[in-house]
Amino acid sequence: MALTIEKYELGWQEGSDGLVKADMEKLTFYAVSAPEKLDRIGAYLAERLSRDVVRHRSGYVLIAMEALDQLLMACHSQSIKPFVESFLHMVAKLLESGEPKLQVLGTNSFVKFANIEEDTPSYHRRYDFFVSRFSTMCHSCHNDPEIRTEIRIAGIRGIQGVVRKTVNDELRATIWEPQHMDKIVPSLLFNMQKIEEVDSRLGPPSSPSVADKEENPAVLAESCFRELLGRATFGNMNNAVRPVFAHLDHHKLWDPNEFAVHCFKIIMYSIQAQYSHHVIQEILGHLDSCKKDSPRVRAGIIQVLLEAVAIAAKGSIGPTVLEVFNTLLKHLRLSVELEASDSQQGSVGSIPLSSKDNDEKIVQNAIIQTIGFFGSNLPDYQRSEIMMFIMGKVPVFGTSTHTLDISQLGSKSNQGSLTCGKSKDHPPPSRSSKVTSGYKAKTIVTALPGSFLDPLLSPSLMEDYELRQLVLEVMHNLMDRHDNRAKLRGIRIIPDVADLKIKREKICRQDTSFMKKNGQQLYRYIYLGCKEEDNVQKNYELLYTSLALITIELANEEVVIDLIRLAIALQDSAIINEDNLPMFHRCGIMALVAAYLNFVSQMIAVPAFCQHVSKVSNTEEITFEALKKAIDTNGMEEQEKEKRRLVIEKFQKAPFEEIAAQCESKANLLHDRLAQILELTIRPPPSPSGTLTITSGHAQYQSVPVYEMKFPDLCVY
Repeated sequence: MALTIEKYELGWQEGSDGLVKADMEKLTFYAVSAPEKLDRIGAYLAERLSRDVVRHRSGYVLIAMEALDQLLMACHSQSIKPFVESFLHMVAKLLESGEPKLQVLGTNSFVKFANIEEDTPSYHRRYDFFVSRFSTMCHSCHNDPEIRTEIRIAGIRGIQGVVRKTVNDELRATIWEPQHMDKIVPSLLFNMQKIEEVDSRLGPPSSPSVADKEENPAVLAESCFRELLGRATFGNMNNAVRPVFAHLDHHKLWDPNEFAVHCFKIIMYSIQAQYSHHVIQEILGHLDSCKKDSPRVRAGIIQVLLEAVAIAAKGSIGPTVLEVFNTLLKHLRLSVELEASDSQQGSVGSIPLSSKDNDEKIVQNAIIQTIGFFGSNLPDYQRSEIMMFIMGKVPVFGTSTHTLDISQLGSKSNQGSLTCGKSKDHPPPSRSSKVTSGYKAKTIVTALPGSFLDPLLSPSLMEDYELRQLVLEVMHNLMDRHDNRAKLRGIRIIPDVADLKIKREKICRQDTSFMKKNGQQLYRYIYLGCKEEDNVQKNYELLYTSLALITIELANEEVVIDLIRLAIALQDSAIINEDNLPMFHRCGIMALVAAYLNFVSQMIAVPAFCQHVSKVSNTEEITFEALKKAIDTNGMEEQEKEKRRLVIEKFQKAPFEEIAAQCESKANLLHDRLAQILELTIRPPPSPSGTLTITSGHAQYQSVPVYEMKFPDLCVY
């Protein structure tokens, strides 16, 4: 003990720059030789240090802490534990002081202690004070920017030391308690917010350099945050994630949500892959708790969810897949209800109605995009279940209104259906389109079961051409099992279909059975879809692709015959035009028929059929003028045939009296006209040279101008 006192008091008295090396070596030898004295040495130094701190004798404080650090690093025995208690007491004294230098000194000593691996665990030691103090230092508001940065860096390093020490300890679970995480995580996020340019890369960010960590609190905080999350396990993952939501809510960082996205990218890349679904569930839970918040806040949370799903894709996204979709669909329905109620009430407060509508559109689009991306990364066997789940949860029925029929929500007959009408939002088909992207089913029955086919095709007859396009795209995703769709884009006459290198396989028994059961239903939707009055060019192109894909994937001899009959029926409907379609639509149908018959004739390879089709459509380009001319020519012929048919039908079915009366009237008309002609042949007609007339015995000539002559005199002249 005397040696300790001598060392302590002579360190600065002799005018040295710090510890006297020889004295420190003696003290270290003494402590190692007699480890039972360590606790007394520590207690004495702690007492002296406390007095020096109060008296602001910084020089002695520095010497004492340097000596303690060296003793701590040199002694690794079971007897060190009482010494550690004195050491931590001294560190706490330094952290409590108001001098930044002493706070940084205490932090550095604690970090050195945190890197020491103890032989046996300490069951009674807790770090509550250090967590609170280091978190406070992370929020330092010192007037001097350099000192403020120095204190914040010290606080972050202290938190990092606590994490490392407790994780390596047997009682590491204590650090994951909510009261500690509620201090640690917000402190780190507070410093991460100071990053000037938020990293928006999709891939995992590169590790920062050592210099960046030492100089930049934001970089160091992010590194510590990653380390904390990387050490999280199944039982404590949620405690580490929930404070993130509280921080983002408190600082209103969901709108805009760049920092929120950045945080959750760090979380998803730092945690173990098998825990990804925990984070996704936490985001969904927070979305439920914020259902009354503004649309932009909800949209920001959903976009964060999308980023998390994108990173968790192809990994473990948990067994509760239906719960994820159910939550998203619930919020989609809520958004549509809010939009409908706002449209009925007009503007609310000072916010224009159009602005609120646009905000809800952002929410709906974000949900649809998230559902589509999530579903597109599911295994095939789950995709079909999800598609049926989506269509069953939010089916669409055609109406002529633009708003949501709220009265029908929750009713047994509609099962909470959303009636979209002519609205430009088409949630179920657009979600299914994204879910079915890249879907490859072995049989069409797996991809299009009866429970899914009916609700999928029902929107294809609604009065919205964009919705019908979405339905056709979903059907193409499910039918196109050999990636032929890209080769069939556009309506055109293909000289040689073999150049397309169409991939196909022999039709299996299940597909044949599917077409026997559902073929007529598909034909009906295609036929009626061609006759919709608001069709645009893309609609006809998608309908043509539908016929071609059915031919490739599902057509046997019977199906081919049915498809050709369907094409001829479409051609007749365009020529006869009982529905009074505009010329554009009739030409679109004719173009579709011409292109498809050319395609199917080459696919089935019947020589006579191929020759006939090639003779009729002898040009590769289908122009509007050519189609219009064909329609007009065929239309005149059809009119003549119709007149003849009506005459024959009248003579076959009309009463004799009616026929006789009509014939008599026509005969009288013919007789009168013949009488006029015969009279002209007997009496010379007037001519421009004049006619001779005798009046009172004098001959006179009367001239009649040509423009005054009338039929039939003019014709005779």
